[in-house]
Amino acid sequence: MEPMKVNIKTLIDDVQCYETVRELRWPEIRECPFCDSINTIKKGYDDRESAKQRYECKECGKRFDDLTGTIFAGHHQPLKVWILCLYFMELNLSNNQISKELDLNRGDVHNMTAQLREGVVKKKPWITLQDEVECDEVYIVAGHKGNPEAVSKKGRDGRRNRLKGDRGRGTLEKEKPPIFGIIQRCGQVVIQMLPNVRQATIEPLIKATIQPETLVYTDEYAIYNRLNEWGYDHESVNHEAGEYARDDDGDGFYEVHVNTMEGFWSLLRSWIRPHRGISQEKLPFYLGFFEFVHNVGKRGKSLLHSLIEVLIK
Repeated sequence: MEPMKVNIKTLIDDVQCYETVRELRWPEIRECPFCDSINTIKKGYDDRESAKQRYECKECGKRFDDLTGTIFAGHHQPLKVWILCLYFMELNLSNNQISKELDLNRGDVHNMTAQLREGVVKKKPWITLQDEVECDEVYIVAGHKGNPEAVSKKGRDGRRNRLKGDRGRGTLEKEKPPIFGIIQRCGQVVIQMLPNVRQATIEPLIKATIQPETLVYTDEYAIYNRLNEWGYDHESVNHEAGEYARDDDGDGFYEVHVNTMEGFWSLLRSWIRPHRGISQEKLPFYLGFFEFVHNVGKRGKSLLHSLIEVLIK
């Protein structure tokens, strides 16, 4: 006898899903999503989803429910499917894997994960770094998968084999976009895809992210030569000369390095690996999602709650 296949969607409780949304969306008092009034009353439950509570605002007279104004509203898939999809994204499953787990059409899963990923990126808080930070760049091969118009502008047919990218430092034009990273030691990280790595390109991001007078560690790349001029203390290691860490103050601790950022790049590459063929158009959302997950510093149910919270607040 073949083992019975368990449908994971039947293991998730609708009532608990909506209770979680309500707790995270209105932890203290319920507000109208249209006028922000707290003068609201309950108006029964939804006809199709019995766990979804409906409300009415006594100020503006409009009606709303638990999901009104959130990314989860107005879809044919029930809330528990969206929550499960988000949970599998947290586990870093690919779209193909998620579609199998949820027994859904791959196109539907692609649309859901894209909306969830973009929602997290658009709502995640801006981060400011200080004390001691490291800056570094990495290059990720990314073309224009799923965007025939962009491919045609380059004057060639779409590739059939995996992109290899041109040698040397990458750019968007070379289909090897640079990812610029700034990480605070024992703290958070900011990563962003850039068109190229030049002083004029990195200066706005650095000034918007790093507080003045912060000590910044880098390698010897010339784009960092004006950090002192921009208002930062700057120390660098010379990778070309085989130097990867240096002890400047003689205390036996090799504090001048960018190993923290390089360790983060290893985590990023592992995260991206299951998602084969990410396009340049979608790559910033994958990067932003991973940045949020890394900075939250949680796993399992706690991370899922943080993801739901940032999407519905």
